Amino acid sequence: MQGPSDSTHPLAPRERPARAMILAAGRGERMRPLTDHTPKPLLEVHGKPLMQWPLESLARTGFTDVVINTAWLGELIEARFGATHRAADAGATTTLAYSHEGRDFGHALETAGGIARALPLLDEVFWVAAGDVYAPDFVFSRAAFEHFAAGDRLAHLWLVPNPAHHPRGDFGLAESRDGVALALNDAPPGGERFTFSTIALYRRAFFEPPQGPIPPGNPAGLGAPLAPLLRAAIAAGRVSAELHTGAWTDVGTPERLAALDGRR
Repeated sequence: MQGPSDSTHPLAPRERPARAMILAAGRGERMRPLTDHTPKPLLEVHGKPLMQWPLESLARTGFTDVVINTAWLGELIEARFGATHRAADAGATTTLAYSHEGRDFGHALETAGGIARALPLLDEVFWVAAGDVYAPDFVFSRAAFEHFAAGDRLAHLWLVPNPAHHPRGDFGLAESRDGVALALNDAPPGGERFTFSTIALYRRAFFEPPQGPIPPGNPAGLGAPLAPLLRAAIAAGRVSAELHTGAWTDVGTPERLAALDGRR
């Protein structure tokens, strides 16, 4: 681990900013003992590490510069994927950069803190997907990216039907011209509640002051959850959303992993 004086410096910007980030810093406590010696994003589904699925999906639509944040056993993730990843079915090579929260600070920085840490490596608009969620048919659409970039929303979320382990969902989604995520509490009139898939498009301004509480690069290594930022931006009408109805699994327990991989 670096000393405190080293970890106060933000990450150096990349020559070509990345347009996607995969979250891979979690400890995966509920997946133990599987995650005692293997980081959760490297657990395999159908012969591939979990995080390889979004990595290759991004490459298929031309998003080939990706940042990966790590903490627990993060060195194993970099050892597995290295500086580049070749997606044979996409005919593309992805360039990878790493934000090693565990190495720099000794612990994960939570979702918003980790993204704030990685901001120097990211473009003005970028995708975020969790490295422990299985959504094999999700399309990281170039048209969706460009539409979001041309607008003024701070975030655009993809929601999914509520799984059995999360029946109350996260957000209410109402009918509107562009599908606005309205609340974390009750569903709006005529609307339903859905679960946040973790897949989203963000603008840098979502994480920067005054919207975000942490300076870009998060030099102090502050931990910060995502939910309060989403609540504030939703209340201001700056977040849109849409429903993804394809395959999606939050691989949160060994039982879910086994069921997904056809082992029971």
